[in-house]
Amino acid sequence: MNRIAMVGTTAGRILTGAVVCHALLAAAPASASPPIGKPAPAFSATDSNGHKVALADYRGKTVVLEWTNHDCPYVRRHYDLGNMQGLQKEATGAGVVWLSIISSAPGTQGYVKGSEANLLTKARGAAPTRVVLDPPGAIGRMYGAQVTPHMYIVDPTGTLVYKGGIDDQPAPWGELKKETRNFVRMALADLKQGGTVRHADTRAYGCTVKYAD
Repeated sequence: MNRIAMVGTTAGRILTGAVVCHALLAAAPASASPPIGKPAPAFSATDSNGHKVALADYRGKTVVLEWTNHDCPYVRRHYDLGNMQGLQKEATGAGVVWLSIISSAPGTQGYVKGSEANLLTKARGAAPTRVVLDPPGAIGRMYGAQVTPHMYIVDPTGTLVYKGGIDDQPAPWGELKKETRNFVRMALADLKQGGTVRHADTRAYGCTVKYAD
């Protein structure tokens, strides 16, 4: 069981829930996700503030897509350690667009409405450019997102250049090891230097995305 707390902005209310996460250590099959080096699937949706957002809005910029579920212990680990927020701030500070995507269906683990997503962002000190709501799971299935966190990077030309895990340490708890390789940070560095992403397709790990049946 994992417990979460969301801090309200008006009355300082704390919303607590107990959940169970089903873990999956896997790499998305090639047939289930778009290939590296090809155009990233176009999508449009609504963000946590009720505004329309589309991948095409960010043509000319590097875009990171982070599939997230705040109740997943793998996700919680990266946020509890400040690892995900630190990477978000580092990336957006360098001009990268960061879209956190929630594909949990209504009634499933990780599902939130826009206002709840905003509370989570504030409470955790997260720094995505926008939080994208995908309750039908259309965007997740389009990208073959299987777990949370599942990470993708789209370069300024709209080409998918990275997909996989955030790093090479598939654990739901514990400190990050000194020798941890953060594949997202490495990929962004490769792009900044004008080179090819060295580790473009890595093993994704985490909790299964809670798609609607």
